[in-house]
Amino acid sequence: MADLSELLPEQLPPEQAGPSTQSEVDDDMDDVRVSCWPPLGQSYTVPKGQRKVNFTVLLQTAQAVQAEVCSWHDCTKMLDLKLNPSPEIESTPHFNRSGGPNDATAHYFTASLERLSRHGHTVSFTLRFRTGPDRPWRWMKRLTGVDHGKIHFLATGDFMENTSNYPLSCYFSHTSPDIKIKSEDAETSHTQLYSITCPIAPAKGKDSGYQHHRLGKIKYGEKWFALVRLWSPWLAPRQGSSEKFELDKDGVLLSFLRSDGLHVVCLAISGVQDVLTTFFHDAEGNIEIKGRNDREEEGTGRVLVAAAESFEVANAAVMYHARKIVADYGSSSAELAADTKEIESLTNEVKPEWLEEWYDGLTYCTWNGLGQNLTADKIEHALAELAKNNINITNLIIDDNWQSLASGENQFRRGWSRFEANASGFPDGMKATTAAIRKKFPNVNHIAVWHAILGYWGGIDPDGEIAQNYKTRLVEKESGVAGGSFTVVDPTEAKRMYNDFYAFLSSVGIDSVKTDAQFFLDLLQHAPDRREMMLEYQDAWTLAHLRHFSSRAISCMSQFPQALFHSQLPKNKPRLLVRNSDDFFPQVETSHAWHIFCNAHNSLFTQHLNALPDWDMFQTSHSWASFHAAARCVSGGPIYFTDVPGEHDIELIRQMTAQTTRGRTVILRPQMVGKAMDPYHDYHAQAILKIGTYNGMSGTGTGILGLFNVTSGHTLHEFIHLQDFPGTEQGEYVLGSFVTGQTSQPMHSGREDSHAFVHTELRPKEWDILSAYAVRSFTLHPRGKAQRIEVANMGLLGKLTGAAAVSGCDMYVESNGRLRIWTSLKALGVLGLWVSDLPERTVEGDFMIVMYGKVVPLHCVRKSEKSDDVLEIDVERAWKEMGLEAGWSNEVSVEVFVG
Repeated sequence: MADLSELLPEQLPPEQAGPSTQSEVDDDMDDVRVSCWPPLGQSYTVPKGQRKVNFTVLLQTAQAVQAEVCSWHDCTKMLDLKLNPSPEIESTPHFNRSGGPNDATAHYFTASLERLSRHGHTVSFTLRFRTGPDRPWRWMKRLTGVDHGKIHFLATGDFMENTSNYPLSCYFSHTSPDIKIKSEDAETSHTQLYSITCPIAPAKGKDSGYQHHRLGKIKYGEKWFALVRLWSPWLAPRQGSSEKFELDKDGVLLSFLRSDGLHVVCLAISGVQDVLTTFFHDAEGNIEIKGRNDREEEGTGRVLVAAAESFEVANAAVMYHARKIVADYGSSSAELAADTKEIESLTNEVKPEWLEEWYDGLTYCTWNGLGQNLTADKIEHALAELAKNNINITNLIIDDNWQSLASGENQFRRGWSRFEANASGFPDGMKATTAAIRKKFPNVNHIAVWHAILGYWGGIDPDGEIAQNYKTRLVEKESGVAGGSFTVVDPTEAKRMYNDFYAFLSSVGIDSVKTDAQFFLDLLQHAPDRREMMLEYQDAWTLAHLRHFSSRAISCMSQFPQALFHSQLPKNKPRLLVRNSDDFFPQVETSHAWHIFCNAHNSLFTQHLNALPDWDMFQTSHSWASFHAAARCVSGGPIYFTDVPGEHDIELIRQMTAQTTRGRTVILRPQMVGKAMDPYHDYHAQAILKIGTYNGMSGTGTGILGLFNVTSGHTLHEFIHLQDFPGTEQGEYVLGSFVTGQTSQPMHSGREDSHAFVHTELRPKEWDILSAYAVRSFTLHPRGKAQRIEVANMGLLGKLTGAAAVSGCDMYVESNGRLRIWTSLKALGVLGLWVSDLPERTVEGDFMIVMYGKVVPLHCVRKSEKSDDVLEIDVERAWKEMGLEAGWSNEVSVEVFVG
């Protein structure tokens, strides 16, 4: 089979390749916009069982032309596949901020490409087009810079039928003979799983032991994705093509997409028996297993490898098995086993509803908004400004610089001296501060304080009160901005110190914490300190926040491997809030798109931890505010903001939140962690970043897709297919856009001939959130005549993730022939229902809406101005006008009867 690189314009004869330079492109080509499905520059896997793929191309030109489109591919000898005009799909919805294209300038083309054989294989393709029979052919790569696309046809049979026939050598070559390979039973179906162990040299004195082993070179690889250690506290994504596997940082997770459509995922396990394991590469592109051992006896490096027909399945397989390994070996000592037992005992005392309130409350953090020169007066002023703007936060985080600290040239040379707050900023003490906050701002349910895992950035003040009450030791950190020696509480006293500290915080009105700089445990230079402090401090902190705060804690700067696997992977304790990436940097313009991209890809790993990913705070008055807000809403994690007092975007906050029947402000958090839908999507690719999440029961819930243009200076035009949404593998759905308010007609998933997509256009810094609402069909019999009606529950309209407000929904035809739609909502707002025949119905004659046995006033119900098929029910207005009161829960029930 020919490689498409041989067919790209630069390699073709002049008469086929078209213009040799960009300057030869005619002026009238400047306004040509081309969108293709499957997408160029990306990889697309044809759903298993489908024998063909349907190309769809939208050509938008400045004026009416006689356009022609061809796809060049390497599937057969007939390399030039002509696409035919397809007027039947010209009704495709355009969810664009500027509206859809003019009918006279939109040209649709389609063609089908069938698979070559029953074996898995890849087809590479690109497009060429011309705008008239006398016009030259233009190539997409030359016009836009977008590379060719890849279509993966999976094998038609089950390649896992005989797993014993597939040794690891099917996936890697040149594997070192000194590693041990064992086939394992995967918890995921149709998956091959291997555990790999290799010896790691013992530590000698203060020096850790190091050893490398060669896993080998991936076979038939086309693209790769990795999560690397950006620096000690943070993970970050890396992507590349098959030409060269090369990491700039040590990797924790690797994934390879092969030419047969299989995904091979590799996971390096750390935190077991004091061994740190990561990946790197050698000069030939082989994957190297790197081990660091802090014990004085030989250690074991552990790696898992899984192969499956999707990244998600292979990724889940290694993460599930890693949890078993950590459970088997993580509590190998009597002391660790005792910690585990106590953690599990304390966990039984934590009620899930306590944490849901903590996760879902809107949170204000003082960090960027108030800075480090923190005082009690500044905090009260900020809260007063929020209240003046009717922003009712639920949680408050008092960030860095409330603590009592020794003097020093910078924060890394200042040590923590005593438990009480510093006298200059909090002259009356922390108890007086929290009491005043709770009295003046009763909406604040939880107050958290920041501190570092070892006390402060500079550890403990050796002359302070803490050092006088607890045994200390002098430790060395690795060189760098935070390097050098500093004093810490000895690990033998860590549990006592943490228990005392959190007991003090609780006594002064603090009921939650944000514990930062946890990576300092991994910066410890000497092996004895590492093996004695690494797990001891993690467990001391876990026991303390469980005992005193019911696990209302945020783990920050803790994406170092030993914490990921020891503290965050096991499910023997409540789900923890864990920072998911490096910080939000409001003044660094280039950081904002990368921040979203990085978090979305980190979540491919952190989705499997016993954690909710925290995408960090942001500012609502910032030029990137709505971009960040949309990303936080689809993240599935908490939402914090850190506005300068008085500088708020009230409308944006309303789009992120809703009010409960008890007056609490809550975020609308989807039930599934939001993550990048394509792990191999490179940051520099000219493609929309898609972040997917899901809310509700399988098959009847809502798939949610955040769309973000993270490119620099490029407007992106793409088809968004129904299969891009999580949880839409089967059934019928209506797609809706938050930005435009438009809805599509019902689309069917799983059909080989289905054009189940919408078109979107995003300029740089633009975004949208699309929702796939499950459609249910019913037959009514008005006046004895059968009438089909389709309905979809859209949740709260005007909210970025309004579908997440739905906690329950049921639809059925009653014995009297009426359709009853029951919805339970977590908060108040405008409920939206998509109704297929709404244009033919009247609100007055066909609908009755009831809340708690009372009919909702007619003026609270209307047809949407943005979409002809959407019925809007103003539940919030009706609640207030009807004088309803909250029952035993925060939720509100709405019943809609269709006559």
